[in-house]
Amino acid sequence: MEEVEVVVAHHDCATLRVGDVFLKIDADQTRTDVEVEAMAMAPIPTPQVLWRKPPVLALSALPGRALGRLGEPSTASPAAWAAAGAAVRMLHDAPLPPRPGRSLDEIAAHLDGECEWLITSGVLPADLVTRNRQVAEAALRPWTPVFTHGDLQVSHVFVDGDEITGVIDWTEAAQGDALFDLATLTLGHQEHLGDVLAGYGSDVDLEVIRGWWSLRCLRAARWLIEHGFDPSSPGCEFDVLRGALTGVNAPLARGQIGR
Repeated sequence: MEEVEVVVAHHDCATLRVGDVFLKIDADQTRTDVEVEAMAMAPIPTPQVLWRKPPVLALSALPGRALGRLGEPSTASPAAWAAAGAAVRMLHDAPLPPRPGRSLDEIAAHLDGECEWLITSGVLPADLVTRNRQVAEAALRPWTPVFTHGDLQVSHVFVDGDEITGVIDWTEAAQGDALFDLATLTLGHQEHLGDVLAGYGSDVDLEVIRGWWSLRCLRAARWLIEHGFDPSSPGCEFDVLRGALTGVNAPLARGQIGR
């Protein structure tokens, strides 16, 4: 008999694994609607929808393993990271999904609210929050919308050797900034940014990438804490924010992008 593995569980949703089947249980079925529609539209490999019976969505497991995990060194090859960049470019070149995503004003307002909470609650030093808010400003500029995954964490991209076997967790898919996806993929793995961009095949504004690193960590901290995750774990969000002060997270020089 197959064992039931709890992959993730909190008061919003839960994901269970039974053999090669993942069962996603979500209290908000609009997120599931977005995920199913996005996977059907995406031009890159995704899990197969086996069946759906609200509030449960059954998906097939992807072959291979995650490209990496936040807080851990990635053992994937440079070619695998480049393949991830190529897959992201294919997604960004695809027709836009119907969901518009958040506006600049909404993102900025949410960011300011989270920064205020981080300071008033004493979770992080005020100077660390303030400096990263300044860094994040580079990301708050107009962009041409593309088909974005919206939560392209490194653990959501699966590889087998140097090949991409699929991308999971599409509940945040929407029209958005291409550089947000690239920044999310390389968050905490800035040493692989050059490989990703070599596969992506386009020059980017590296300060915007750095801005999205800070912005994502500032906006995510409270949610992570309230849902039982620890952004202070080594190599995770708080270390990324500290890296903005020390230069650890400084993007590669433009001449180093693309090998």
